[in-house]
Amino acid sequence: MSSIWGDNIKISVFGESHGLAVGVVIDGLPPGIPLDTRKIDFEMKRRRPGQNIYTTQRTETDKVEIVSGFFNGFTTGTPLCGIIKNNDKRSTDYEDIKNIMRPGHADYTGFVRYNGFGDYRGGGHFSGRLTAPIVFAGAIANQYLEQKGIVIGTHLLQIGNIQDESIDSVNVTTKQLQLFRSMSFPVVNEQVQDKMKEEINAARMECDSVGGILETSIINLPAGIGAPIFDSVESRLSAFVFSIPGVKGIEFGTGFKLSSMRGSDANDEFYISKDKAGCSTVNLNCSDTYNREISKNTPENNIPRTRTNHSGGINGGITNGMPVLFRTCIKPTSTISKPQHTINIDTMQETEHIFKGRHDPCIAVRAVPVIDAAAALVVMDLLLEKEV
Repeated sequence: MSSIWGDNIKISVFGESHGLAVGVVIDGLPPGIPLDTRKIDFEMKRRRPGQNIYTTQRTETDKVEIVSGFFNGFTTGTPLCGIIKNNDKRSTDYEDIKNIMRPGHADYTGFVRYNGFGDYRGGGHFSGRLTAPIVFAGAIANQYLEQKGIVIGTHLLQIGNIQDESIDSVNVTTKQLQLFRSMSFPVVNEQVQDKMKEEINAARMECDSVGGILETSIINLPAGIGAPIFDSVESRLSAFVFSIPGVKGIEFGTGFKLSSMRGSDANDEFYISKDKAGCSTVNLNCSDTYNREISKNTPENNIPRTRTNHSGGINGGITNGMPVLFRTCIKPTSTISKPQHTINIDTMQETEHIFKGRHDPCIAVRAVPVIDAAAALVVMDLLLEKEV
């Protein structure tokens, strides 16, 4: 089993949902990155369970203990390890179902793959609990990206049948993406928040769950990041995003709707902008990296841009300087308190069971900071590759 990801930085995620702790080792971080632990705590709080009725009532502080690779406020360049203790465990909830395969979960596939030796409590290593160390690693990557003026933000585009407005894929601003990070229910149109909460609560009251779609934008990325074929920006982002429990789909730019468009409408036509491409209108300076890349090939302040952004800021697997935009489909939480038909793997008999425990009625809400973290780690990995 491989729980290691990355080319230029590598992260190794470890732990189980009801074990002593979960955590991550990050190898390859450049030395000298200043880390604000308050910003790390803020990102961990965004994902933390038990904050309202719309998430699981498992109560964890999600305080990260950094045990290596960090000294006097800066990364040292050696492997950085963060550990998050599991405190609020109710493992007895799983004793009577250790042989009952929960529909939608990895109980059966994990049992087969690991010959029945896996930790079944709370889903073990398959649990969404393992996204906590990913958010920690992403918080570090995000602080690296902040130095370069790169900003990432995600909002709830859809919960069940309730839909928010889409991000402006051409003119999205730093201010809007930062606002998403400060909202417990990040949306473009705040009037849909209550409707989304009602949708989640209705599913919860019916002992059911609901899914959603998240929309993410990455701005101020310079053109020329990525590579064709297997190392495309889409490939790298998709590989990580699909590693997040509950993810069942991803699309870039206009995505599947492109299939019903004509090429004359789908193509993003170029023009020369007199402003620095990718810069926000709210007091954000473009990175030196971006300015160096652009100045190689263009006159001062003459920047190639596109009038639309159906491609999501990527052509041929390489960034084109426009905002990178993608959407992620999150399935409904698998564990619900309605009777479901399944099997007992020990007796090999069919059975019907009502599954107990504390579970999110909509995991899409707490998936928002996880997607932000995944995007930050992928972009950091890509940038380090460019700088080598």
